[in-house]
Amino acid sequence: MIFRILCCLVLTVFYILPCSAQGTVSDYRRAKQLKGAVEGKLYDAPIASGWSLDGKELWYEKQTPKGRVFILVNIAQRTKKEIFTLKELLGSLQNKLGHSIGEDALDRAKIKLSGRRLEFEHQGYAWTWDWEHKRLVQKYAIAREDRSTYWGWVPPNREGEGIPSPDGKWTAFIKDSNIFIRPTNDTTTIKQLTFDGRPTEYYSAQIHWSPDNKKIASSKVHPAAVRQLTLVESSPSEQLQPKLHTRDYPKPGDSLTQYYPVIYNLELDTLFITRVQELENQFSISRIAWRQDSRAISFEYNKRGHQQYNVMELAANNGQVRPIITERSDTFIDYSGKRYRFDLRDGKEIIWASERDGWNHLYRLDGQTGEIINQITKGEWVVRRVLHVDQQQKQIIFEGSGRERGQDPYFLQYYSIDFDGNNLRALTHEDGNHTATFNPDFSYFMDMYSRIDTVPRTVLRDRQGTVIMSLESADDSELQQLGLRTPEAFSATGRDGQTDIWGIIVRPSNFQENKSYPIVEYIYAGPHSSFVPKSFAINPNGMQELAELGFIVVQIDGMGTSNRSKRFQDVCWKNLKDAGFADRILWIKAAAEKYTYMDTTRVGIYGTSAGGQSSAGALLFHPEFYKVAVSSCGCHDNRMDKIWWNEQWMGWPVGPEYAACSNIENAANLQGKLMLIVGEIDDNVDPSSTFQFTNALIKAGKDHELIVVPGMGHSSGGTFGENKRRDFFVRHLLGVRPPEWDNY
Repeated sequence: MIFRILCCLVLTVFYILPCSAQGTVSDYRRAKQLKGAVEGKLYDAPIASGWSLDGKELWYEKQTPKGRVFILVNIAQRTKKEIFTLKELLGSLQNKLGHSIGEDALDRAKIKLSGRRLEFEHQGYAWTWDWEHKRLVQKYAIAREDRSTYWGWVPPNREGEGIPSPDGKWTAFIKDSNIFIRPTNDTTTIKQLTFDGRPTEYYSAQIHWSPDNKKIASSKVHPAAVRQLTLVESSPSEQLQPKLHTRDYPKPGDSLTQYYPVIYNLELDTLFITRVQELENQFSISRIAWRQDSRAISFEYNKRGHQQYNVMELAANNGQVRPIITERSDTFIDYSGKRYRFDLRDGKEIIWASERDGWNHLYRLDGQTGEIINQITKGEWVVRRVLHVDQQQKQIIFEGSGRERGQDPYFLQYYSIDFDGNNLRALTHEDGNHTATFNPDFSYFMDMYSRIDTVPRTVLRDRQGTVIMSLESADDSELQQLGLRTPEAFSATGRDGQTDIWGIIVRPSNFQENKSYPIVEYIYAGPHSSFVPKSFAINPNGMQELAELGFIVVQIDGMGTSNRSKRFQDVCWKNLKDAGFADRILWIKAAAEKYTYMDTTRVGIYGTSAGGQSSAGALLFHPEFYKVAVSSCGCHDNRMDKIWWNEQWMGWPVGPEYAACSNIENAANLQGKLMLIVGEIDDNVDPSSTFQFTNALIKAGKDHELIVVPGMGHSSGGTFGENKRRDFFVRHLLGVRPPEWDNY
């Protein structure tokens, strides 16, 4: 205890005493030590949690002054108790394995509570921890899934293991590009079902048996050549010579493989296949599934261009193909972030998410005609995620934001509502960003809520949202002793003169109002979501570390991002270079008008990936405001990047908008100071995008810096890149020569 008090006193002096300058060695030291100083200093806030299978007990892990501990909550008895420390669990595991283990080595998402035992996975094995007797037992090896995590990976569909029928009597498989079946226990009696398959037009091994065992669904595949991304790893750890890597990497405008669902009706000995004109120019076919009564399969058809999205049905007895739901948009359909469908009564009715009224809401549709039975949710707010559809009670539990007036419109709140749109009930309402963890039958949930400037509180609620037990109130007293300021949420009016734009302001711990501070914006403006942190964070996205060098650091969600109205997001359509800059600049000016120590003549910006595109774009398209930029792994021309993300927002066919938004095409417009950082084996954004940009800048005679990090993938540059970024801002915004790295 005495040691802890002394440490706190030292840190208090270190953080609170003001410095007379900015960008000094002491500022760098404080920034470097910040992460370690704050780590583990927020106590009594659940880090991970889960429920027992019967939903009667809740466990969660939290940080305490003595380390991480696990808490068990008994719902019926309304009690909670500490059951063991993480140190005890890891100590037993280390004794079994013979080597040390980090605190975050366990996959918390896969922890299960069973009786008085905790089951978890580690290093390919399942383990059981008996906390009452402090016994750890290794149970069995976990079968590894042979699956790539790379975004461009496509499940193999030319061949695969045979798929047994639901009754186990038959097995369907692909051979020589065609569909065959055989009795499961007889490998010699084989029947060929299709005969027109060939390597250039084959049947997919993704086979689906009907529930009645009498029909088989697959797809006729018209393959297209897939572009290969080639990367050179200059310094592989396992060999002296460079190493070549390749990835499947389709880009905007590339041809795409086409899939045409089929049904083979074994009773009728007939093949039914969808025609090309019924699914023309598809971007994707997904969610092929049988109706429970085996009358048809349903699937979803995303037409290329992302302006039409259909739920389709292929009948098993006559081959009729028809659209059940047709969603259209003059701009884009955000299928990647807002798609939701739940079939009721075997597809007789469908719960469907749509922005057709300008806000993302739920509808109940007729499963035969697609007509609206009723709109379930409505208003100038959005449904963010459906968590549970209770078919017995005809009720939906979901996340929403923007409904509670006077609150940050991005705060997540939880609601329930009946299928008919009646009885909307707010399950949470406190002014904060809520995160709920429901038990298996959704009768109870743990609710943790906070704001960027307010520490978390955690309660237990029943299905009606009533608080039945207070669990935790977080303790940030040691963080306060460090002298750090919590980030400030700030809003200002956007370009339309009426929409509120939200962001955060981060100040250095030795902040003084009589000083003038350059402003640095951290940007990510991807249209697929919103990005400004809403829950409590003392060092959000590492922004506090940068602020310690003598900056005011901000992050903003401008128009063109998601989770507001359709109109708000549509700003990005065929115009990714917009990146909400008109709103961002107004926001920063409004903040500087309120806080005169924010110097709008010295504004920097940085970001990674889409943020890398935007940060560089700031110096091309808005150099009158932004003066210094650091761009990491940027997509500098949307024609160079992955197909799905870019065609979604920039449209198809590839039109002149792509060139208009290209940093490469507009390189000659560069003003200000620019640093580019890229990993040489980035397989998310083609690193050639950065190299082509720097090539265009060289040809245009534009001074800039290029940092290539060997062996690094999609990243902000790691520690080396972070050091270069900080020095770049200090040099060009503060006008100070950065200290040597070895000096701090």
